Amino acid sequence: MNQIPLDSGAPTMKSYHSEVPCTWCDGCGDYGIWTALKRALVELKIAPHETLLCYDVGCHGNMSDKLLGYRFHGLHGRVIPFAAGAKLANPKLPVLAFGGDGASFSEGIGHLVHGIRSNYPIVFVLHNNGNYGLTTGQASSLTAQGVPMNTAPNGIPEHTLNSMDFVFSLEPTFVARGFSGDIKQMTMILKKAIEHHGFAFVDILQSCPTYNHFATHDYLLEHCYHVEDEGHDPTDLKKARQIAVDTSKRISTGILYKIEDIPSFYERLVPRQGKKTTPVEEVEIVDVSGYLKRFV
Repeated sequence: MNQIPLDSGAPTMKSYHSEVPCTWCDGCGDYGIWTALKRALVELKIAPHETLLCYDVGCHGNMSDKLLGYRFHGLHGRVIPFAAGAKLANPKLPVLAFGGDGASFSEGIGHLVHGIRSNYPIVFVLHNNGNYGLTTGQASSLTAQGVPMNTAPNGIPEHTLNSMDFVFSLEPTFVARGFSGDIKQMTMILKKAIEHHGFAFVDILQSCPTYNHFATHDYLLEHCYHVEDEGHDPTDLKKARQIAVDTSKRISTGILYKIEDIPSFYERLVPRQGKKTTPVEEVEIVDVSGYLKRFV
């Protein structure tokens, strides 16, 4: 088992190196996200033992042993409550959660709703490839209309969920979108998300060369544009929602919306106000033998 390096020097890409070989399909967007994540952490000088990376089930979840650090690989659709709990226990620890579009907008959608609503101070990265890739290409609630998939050869009978419109309806404090082929921009987005003190929702449009043939790498490369190149104001909620939702001709990427004056869930907890210690620092060993004698 790989050991987490505890050297006191500044972390490098090698600090996150794992000897476990990558097994994603050739051309999978996970390679780009994997690289951008490590770059973001290194550029922020966050060492592997100084962060927690939480993974849901899916192709993206197989990243959990492809880099070093404290990592958790959980149940399908349940990564957000685990990550939130870990962050509330140790607010000093940067916590990032990763989920696919299938789990996050189907069985785990309730957790996403309350993650945004509660403004938990974590980063949530949506690996959005428009299908359940790990289980061989089933349609998800974000699969495009009229596209044959393994479990929907005639296309999905339901309407496609507009994920960005849904997210903005929950009054988020940070929304960004990236493209798995643009490592430089993804690195910037992840750094800003980690620095945000509330719930940071990061939608990464991800190519799936095996099963997603409607939003390919080339398609995304042609249609994505950087909002910062057009002078977008990320504090303009109405404009942010508009450019996030409308992907009919081109797709906005970058920091779409960010507001910093909304307190996080932890900051609104009355019992924690004025506390100088974190909950994890307050845990201590208690001798319960005296209580047990009552049952002997």
